[in-house]
Amino acid sequence: MWAADGASRALGMKLLDIAPGRARVTMTVRPDMVNGHGLCHGGLIATLADSAFALACNSHGPAAVAAGFQIDFLRPARLGDVLVADAEERALRGRSGIYDVTVRRAADGEVVAEFRGRSRVLPAQEPAGERR
Repeated sequence: MWAADGASRALGMKLLDIAPGRARVTMTVRPDMVNGHGLCHGGLIATLADSAFALACNSHGPAAVAAGFQIDFLRPARLGDVLVADAEERALRGRSGIYDVTVRRAADGEVVAEFRGRSRVLPAQEPAGERR
């Protein structure tokens, strides 16, 4: 999945670690990522968290997608900041999962954002000839 993720790659994200139910992804804030206040655009911080979430919820094998998420911004990120997103599974029941992602500034460990994602494992795909 990560190899085919052009969006994360275009933003310069790097996968640092992955294990069942967990993932760590990093991204450096570039000039094209800052808003009119000179701060990293919140949507890009959310994208970093979402990428870590996607890796964590797909780490078990079956294809999973986001059913929704919430993000709270706690501190600003600025040009040149290296951000690290740590995703961790909180619950997995049947096809539904809950994952928390903490985004920190690497330089000082300050928490930039907290993200909670809800995942849903896709149903098994029927062979093309058996669809109704």
